[in-house]
Amino acid sequence: MKKILIALALTSVATPVLAQQLPAAVIVTVDRQEMIATSAAAKAAQAELKPKADALNARLNQLRTSLSAEEKTLRDTQPQQGAVPAAIQAFQAKVRDFDARRGQADQELQRRQQEIQAAEQWVVKQINDGAQPVISQIMREKGANIAVDEQVTIQHAAAIDITTDVVARLDKALPKVSTTPPAPPAGAAPAAAAPAPAPAAPPRR
Repeated sequence: MKKILIALALTSVATPVLAQQLPAAVIVTVDRQEMIATSAAAKAAQAELKPKADALNARLNQLRTSLSAEEKTLRDTQPQQGAVPAAIQAFQAKVRDFDARRGQADQELQRRQQEIQAAEQWVVKQINDGAQPVISQIMREKGANIAVDEQVTIQHAAAIDITTDVVARLDKALPKVSTTPPAPPAGAAPAAAAPAPAPAAPPRR
């Protein structure tokens, strides 16, 4: 009997806890990729960064043309087997100079590519950060308690997609962002970027 009374007492204590049910999930979706791409801030930033990207491509083509021509000259003037040592040494010096300048060209292209990538990442961060209060406001208006990126859903009803509304309000709240990222903290390692295409292959020797 004592054990039964204890069990009943524990049940009576646990009942209020069990009664505290979580609210039903009310979900809205946001296509963040579309939100960023179609926002006024992203379009303005893209227009601002385009000249830098065009200049990088032009410089890449220029280096490819000039270094390829120089590589061909080196191939055509390579000393034949049995040439005098002085001619071989002079040719090797030209090859070393070519390799050094090709390496400098690679470093230049990678640096400029990193600058553009850092600017793009900074733009995306500002837009994402600026969208958070906008999304929160729309969630409150719709009584939603969960916002999900549309890209991770399998299926959803179009009625719960608030992307268009988010973009419209974001454009008013944040029509433009900076394309100049803040300087990294002292001692911080620079972010790695994908290697730029090599302007030319080294000559065979």
